[in-house]
Amino acid sequence: MWKEYVTASTVEQAVEVLAAKGPKARIVAGGTDLMLEMENGGRKDLETLIDVTRIAGLDEINIDPDGTVRIGAMVTHNQVAASPQMHQLALPLARACWEVGAPQIRNRATLAGNVITASPANDTISPLMALDATVRLVSVGGERQVKLADFYTGVRKTVMQADEMLVEISFAGLKPNQRGAFAKVALRKTQAISVVNITMILGIDGDIVRSSSITLGSVAPTIIHAPAAEQYLIGKTLSDEVIEKTASLVRDAAKPISDLRGSADYRREMVFVHSKRVLRVLRDDLGGEMMPQKPVTLVGKPNSSPVVSTRSTHNSSEPISTTINGKNFLINGANDKSLLRMLREDAELIGTKEGCAEGECGACTVFLDGKAVMSCLVPAPRAHNAVITTIEGLAVGETMHPVQEAFVEKGAVQCGYCTPGFIMSAVKLLEEVDQPTKDQIEEAIAGNLCRCTGYYKIIEAIELVNQH
Repeated sequence: MWKEYVTASTVEQAVEVLAAKGPKARIVAGGTDLMLEMENGGRKDLETLIDVTRIAGLDEINIDPDGTVRIGAMVTHNQVAASPQMHQLALPLARACWEVGAPQIRNRATLAGNVITASPANDTISPLMALDATVRLVSVGGERQVKLADFYTGVRKTVMQADEMLVEISFAGLKPNQRGAFAKVALRKTQAISVVNITMILGIDGDIVRSSSITLGSVAPTIIHAPAAEQYLIGKTLSDEVIEKTASLVRDAAKPISDLRGSADYRREMVFVHSKRVLRVLRDDLGGEMMPQKPVTLVGKPNSSPVVSTRSTHNSSEPISTTINGKNFLINGANDKSLLRMLREDAELIGTKEGCAEGECGACTVFLDGKAVMSCLVPAPRAHNAVITTIEGLAVGETMHPVQEAFVEKGAVQCGYCTPGFIMSAVKLLEEVDQPTKDQIEEAIAGNLCRCTGYYKIIEAIELVNQH
């Protein structure tokens, strides 16, 4: 793991450390990809992580008077998915963000991080490419703007230099005559990498297509356009015959490989099938019905960490000062651990479970500054001057939280290993949503896996609390 963890208070500080440390340093925001890589033995050359999560202004979505959307480097997937402005100006992007991981992952993972990771299967790159987005890169030598179309050079490869930080993503918001949609094919509903993803944005006047942008993910080394299909649509109406022909041209643009998630032939066929579906959605102007207006975020009432005014550095000799379950902790020797390991090994709070250590099972769910997160994917030094709640912090004295009581009453505990994570997700849902529906309950626990039987008793327990 890393040796040094720097919490920057300004972009200038962050790029100064990047310049000084070179390839041995890396910016960390959500860290959901980077933590997993390092836990699995990758990135052995990394010595310094630079935390930019507390730099003022980077977590904002701003709209210019001309309709240009500006998304800061710390904006999370849940922020985009839950933003009414993004539903209006960038619906395909909002939908793609909602498709990423599960609520706990989306509370940490940033749009900028998804862009930088540069996997052709990453969901948000396809809509950003269709929107003709631009990224702003900053270094000690200045800044530059790069079109996303010019940003990628191959699988997980970009034009970014080791001393550069991505600080903003911008694009022109959808015009009143434009309709957009995003579709994803995966092996399960949540926590799944795209087998194929598709974004289409059409400008339609009356019934006539005046502009067309079609992008594909997970079918080539980078996100690609389908230029023949884009050109064919211009001047056409979306009849069944035109939709069939367009989908065939989109399929022709795909150049997939076969891997564990699907064969090349399957991917091509899914491109064809889902292209037709997306085109029908756009013809009938049903894009807004493809995702909830208020998706569950498991944020509830966050108590955000204060923006830091000075830079801090954590190494083996610098303790982590944090508040856990209302108590102050000063923890030494955890600077190179995950938050999960710090809670269990140093704070001796073993109610938070390690199920997979890969952000897949949700057993390690805790509240970090009021947001539900997977603690296995959070660097422990992020807890410095933060507020954390674990399963041990829900009860008041000897009185269990109502969700805990409901789990006992309904027999939802089962073996008990996954129970803390489910309870934490349920508590945050009920804080966020008054009288959640069954769909919202299922959405809230989508990032939590039960290995015993099913989820019926768990859902019944949450519904029981809902009724009281």
